[in-house]
Amino acid sequence: AGLTDAGHEYARRLADFAHNVIGMEVEKDEETGEEKRIPCPARLWTSTLRRTKETAALIKKERISTFKWDNGDQVDWIQFQGRARRNLDELYAGVCDGLTYKEIEAKYPDEFARRQEDKLTYRYPRGESYMDVTLRLENVVLDIERTREPILIVGHQGIHRLLYAYFMGLPRDQAPYVSIPLNTVIELTPHAYGCEEKRYLLLSKEEMMKDGQDEPVTSMPTKQRQAAEDVRREGDSVKPQTYTIDPMNPPSF
Repeated sequence: AGLTDAGHEYARRLADFAHNVIGMEVEKDEETGEEKRIPCPARLWTSTLRRTKETAALIKKERISTFKWDNGDQVDWIQFQGRARRNLDELYAGVCDGLTYKEIEAKYPDEFARRQEDKLTYRYPRGESYMDVTLRLENVVLDIERTREPILIVGHQGIHRLLYAYFMGLPRDQAPYVSIPLNTVIELTPHAYGCEEKRYLLLSKEEMMKDGQDEPVTSMPTKQRQAAEDVRREGDSVKPQTYTIDPMNPPSF
């Protein structure tokens, strides 16, 4: 499916954020102490599905003046030159693809109950499980770990849950319940003992139309709801700060 009106607005704001924040770094003059913003190389990955491609379509693909690698080689860098990766495609729901959770419960009550019991290993008929997706994300994780430039990944909630859980060191069985809010850029910066996290809200709920993409709490297995709530509660003590973006004074990524 294509983007909603709110999705198109988010795409416009994401393009501005990518250009003004992710693709910029602050350089300080050692003599004067003056700071200035200069372009820095950045990458863009999407899935092969229409929604992510449309969301990333407005991001500018500008050529940066000659860029020098650590080994001295010089190249012309094209900023946010998109790379569509099939590994980043959303979890495939098989015969349930395209249905809402309420429709799945009504049409396939037995399958809905099985998914309620174990969301991590449940596999949709003719589809995938979270465990299946974990396997196809292995190469993506390896590429992320050996890439030095910022990577903007425009993806799907299920994919982001698994990537987030891996880099934040969460237990695998908690990955399906990670909160990935819509219209938000999550920045993870690696350090010696994990990742520092920041969140940037680009489009508030008040501004967007309700489009049914958020997964209802009722779809979570009853026996695991409390565990998920405990994870969220523990995270409140180190809850990442969420920023709303002032386009006239963008932060440095």
